[in-house]
Amino acid sequence: MEAPQYVAARVQSALAEDERTNELGIRVAVRGDQLFLHGQVSCDERRALIADVAGEAAPGLTVRNEIAVMDVREPGEREKL
Repeated sequence: MEAPQYVAARVQSALAEDERTNELGIRVAVRGDQLFLHGQVSCDERRALIADVAGEAAPGLTVRNEIAVMDVREPGEREKL
């Protein structure tokens, strides 16, 4: 069985190198047979893609997607000082 830190590093590398994600800001942790993803993204689609890539990089592990979706909006009115 591969050490958890090596699995996490492999997933991190896959998230960074896969053209679907190119993601550096997601933290990965492995505990037993579960792979945990933590971080923030701008939309649900990106969150799902990251989980897909992570699952492909670590087959056999249950992916626990704990990535939060940030509410990103255009700036409002200009602030007058």
